[in-house]
Amino acid sequence: MLRKHAFTSLLTLASCALLAVGTAAQLQAAEKSNPTGTWTWKTPGRNGGEGRTATLKLKKEGEKVTGKLSTPGRQGADARETDIEDGKIDGDELSFKVTREFNNNKFVQKYHGKVSGDSIKGKVEFDRAGETQSRDWEAKREEKK
Repeated sequence: MLRKHAFTSLLTLASCALLAVGTAAQLQAAEKSNPTGTWTWKTPGRNGGEGRTATLKLKKEGEKVTGKLSTPGRQGADARETDIEDGKIDGDELSFKVTREFNNNKFVQKYHGKVSGDSIKGKVEFDRAGETQSRDWEAKREEKK
């Protein structure tokens, strides 16, 4: 009877240990793919000119992601801040879009990327001259101040 009780106790202890390790691994993976924070990257300049730094502030709420994208204005104009739309995170896959208006024309950029620690790498798609184009983007998370 004592052996049976010892075996049951050992089995229970081993199960708890495996559960704890699994839970810790899930928490670590979730933190690694959490997009909450401030992210920056450079967008290419026109005609080979100097690039401009974009700033993205994100907040994760379950699978939903909200935030704002700020880009410097052209030729010294004030920065433009735009709310992101349809932001979501699925595992480590982040997606959102940004809609801007210029001269009564709407321009939509669709961002897709993979969050890995303090980096997001992906593609941004947009329409230009009637055709869909894309370019790579890679953002780095700013350190908390």
